[in-house]
Amino acid sequence: MVFNNTKVIQARLYLNKETGARVEILVLEPALPEEYQENFSSKGTCEWYCMVGGLKKWKQGCLTKEVRIGAQTITIRAFRGELHGTSHRIRFEWEGTSTWAEILEAMGELPIPPYLNRKTEESDKRTYQTVYSKIKGSVAAPTAGLHFTERVLNKLDQMGIEREELTLHVGAGTFKPVKSEEIGDHEMHAEHIAVRKETIKRLIEHQGEAIAVGTTSVRTLESLYWMGVLATQGKENLHVPQWMPYEEEDKTTLPSTVDSLKALLNYLDERELDVLHSSTQIIIAPGYRYRIVKTMITNFHQPQSTLLLLVSAFVGDNWHKIYDYALEHDFRFLSYGDSSLLIP
Repeated sequence: MVFNNTKVIQARLYLNKETGARVEILVLEPALPEEYQENFSSKGTCEWYCMVGGLKKWKQGCLTKEVRIGAQTITIRAFRGELHGTSHRIRFEWEGTSTWAEILEAMGELPIPPYLNRKTEESDKRTYQTVYSKIKGSVAAPTAGLHFTERVLNKLDQMGIEREELTLHVGAGTFKPVKSEEIGDHEMHAEHIAVRKETIKRLIEHQGEAIAVGTTSVRTLESLYWMGVLATQGKENLHVPQWMPYEEEDKTTLPSTVDSLKALLNYLDERELDVLHSSTQIIIAPGYRYRIVKTMITNFHQPQSTLLLLVSAFVGDNWHKIYDYALEHDFRFLSYGDSSLLIP
């Protein structure tokens, strides 16, 4: 059973113009430094790709916010940069020795989903994190994991169900609706993943088969297969493009799941790496053939979402029956909703 151990950061920030007008910034992905932990350790300045609320209020100049950290009051300044897709590159500057992680903790707000129609509450800091969250970087929780308490995890251990963790930082793009008539016109965002070499070894021991907790774990595990394919092709960059699985599927020379994972191990060994760091834009839609995920635990998703496409690719036309049953029995959907165990 594989879990995503990403941790939600306090990514929603409110800063002010000189006029006093308030602008909301949602930090999505580090731009400089690009590596998450390095960025969180930054002192004095860093840059992020961000969504900006009330953009019309911020045509020029910098935004500011005073933050109290320990005995110090620090002024944070934000400068708007170029447009990057649907987000803006924003440079943050501050004086003193505080890290960006400390600043986010002091001035940020946990970004609960807007459809909850309420402000973030103190309890969300606990309930909108999985009990096994460790690696900071997400702007949304991998919500299938919210159902697992320490008691449930201990029960799994007692039953001899092995557990592994990997990391995929959830970005706002995960929930971007599919607005195009054809799925081919929908652009997926890139997501950064980190998988330990030991986890890949464990997958090989289990013949490349796993139970995925949440769609983020699904995308990471399935991307591992295609990263292994790239490794067998001698590629240095193991980024998985959006349509790669469908373009490669016609080829008769694709490796088995175990062989693909072994190629990843060799890739890491040759570079003396203990952790695979890469990125994926994989889109899983009807027609996709699952390689690693044999069972899935996930919440109930909204229409016109890539997450529902992923589920329908897994269980086929049965997704209609599953969702009809959920609707008829008043199941709760989305983040704080009910869970399902899907076995095709």
